Amino acid sequence: MSTEPSERLHPEPPPAPSAADGPDRVLVTVGMAAVTAVVLWAWLGEESFDGVSSTSLTWVLNNFGWLFVVAADVFLVLCLVIAFSRFGRIRLGRDDSEPEFGNLAWVAMMFSAGMGIGLMFYGVGEPLTHYLAPPPASGVRPGSGAAARTALEYSFFHWTLTPWAIYGITGLALAYTVFRKGRSNRISAAFVPLIGARRAESWQGRAIDLLAVFATVFGTATSLGLGALQVAEGLDLTAGIGVSRTTELVIIAVLSAAFVASAFSGLHRGIKWLSTLNIVLVAAVMVFVFLFGPTVYVLDTIPAAVGGYLQNLLPMASRTGAFSGHAWLGAWTIFYWAWWLSWAPFVGTFIARISHGRTVREFLVGVLLVPSGATVVWFCVMGGTALRLESTGQADLAGAVADGAEASLFAMLDALPIGTVTSFVAMVLVMTYFITSADSASLVMGSLTSRGALHPPSWLVVLWGVLMAAVAAVLLVVGGLDSLQAATILVALPFVVVMLLLCWALLRELREDPGAGPARHHALHGLRDVVRTMVGDVVTEQGRARHHRLRRAARSRSESDDAP
Repeated sequence: MSTEPSERLHPEPPPAPSAADGPDRVLVTVGMAAVTAVVLWAWLGEESFDGVSSTSLTWVLNNFGWLFVVAADVFLVLCLVIAFSRFGRIRLGRDDSEPEFGNLAWVAMMFSAGMGIGLMFYGVGEPLTHYLAPPPASGVRPGSGAAARTALEYSFFHWTLTPWAIYGITGLALAYTVFRKGRSNRISAAFVPLIGARRAESWQGRAIDLLAVFATVFGTATSLGLGALQVAEGLDLTAGIGVSRTTELVIIAVLSAAFVASAFSGLHRGIKWLSTLNIVLVAAVMVFVFLFGPTVYVLDTIPAAVGGYLQNLLPMASRTGAFSGHAWLGAWTIFYWAWWLSWAPFVGTFIARISHGRTVREFLVGVLLVPSGATVVWFCVMGGTALRLESTGQADLAGAVADGAEASLFAMLDALPIGTVTSFVAMVLVMTYFITSADSASLVMGSLTSRGALHPPSWLVVLWGVLMAAVAAVLLVVGGLDSLQAATILVALPFVVVMLLLCWALLRELREDPGAGPARHHALHGLRDVVRTMVGDVVTEQGRARHHRLRRAARSRSESDDAP
């Protein structure tokens, strides 16, 4: 049945899923059974699991590394094209909708989504690693000033515009589907333009949601595993507790118990309070490092590193393993793209939920610039301080990097005043991020497996959280950080195809939305008309020239026939 333009412009809000609907039993059963099977295989058949995962990872990097690189570029370019095209005028809701949250609150929540375990883990470790062992394609000398600049440029490349473009496309598709079209809050609901409403509710839609669940489980498990590694290092520094696999497993168990308690008690206000506390503590740590570290050097690095990143964005974004090998690319760039893809359903759902009433242009510009700006400052302050301390000999951080990226943050803080106190605060930050990340990701997975319910059953949320913790624990036991990275890349491979199809579905709906305005007002459409006119003129000129040649040939034949 066709929909009138007025109905498309003013959709009704999506109906709240009824209690009778409940969880999708097929999706829950298949999803949990598959994740449990992977956990048991890794636990009971460690050697076979490690062999299969290593072989599969090598095959994926050798054959599909280009796909991750191209897909990431497509997401970034598409965000920019949509934001500055006629589609940017479309409002995520009714045409007369107002933003649900003010600009300040929206920016604060966006900033909160951009900070997490990953930035705590890699904020110091990644710049130091690239400084001591630069990317092969950079051609710079380790430990040099050029290596320091390259280290920050690659950190920006991995953490700013491209990952938030991945989140932005996902969040835009979900926000448009829910607030503009009035469909349910599921990834599969955004595929209605491609597969139809009936198939989106059948096994095809379930398959899409199942891939999103798998990606979220393993992507979040990677974050939880990184958090456990870093908390163990913090305990070793502040309390003298040795780092071991047993310590890391106990940390996962304790923090998972805290998450389960929050889920069962329904203390979402407590989680909200923890998120606010996290922002305050992160800001306090960053300001402390900025004031007591090399302040002038940090201020110098911000414009210099940002300029270098923008200048080298195209070469970095188009680099594959064709000329420099796949090992470094798989350990860094492709791992990051796979990690961001696996987090896309989780973060996309969050930023979609807080963006009701905003225009597409406001949404994309905010999503791309606000968290990216905060991340740039974080890396320049934390990573820049570490680079300065290492390059001037004020601290020996190379040994910490050799021990693992998780040790770099605490080694840098230990070189500054009251290092024990700031290390303790950093450890608390990682622990609270662990709890809030597990809570939020479990809620998203509970929603995906409950037909898009905004408030899925607590028992389902807890089950998904426990499975995530189990995946993180087993992968740590099997192979540590390498296993976490391998699992993330392998699971993200099919999901990258889903994300590319999501872009296609989104574009199809945006093109038909009356809120975008007439197509002739769009600059790209105007360019298309110019090209068509030019091509038409060329064809016309060619036709005229051919017509004149034929007339001359006919006249020549006529004159020859008339000749005696």
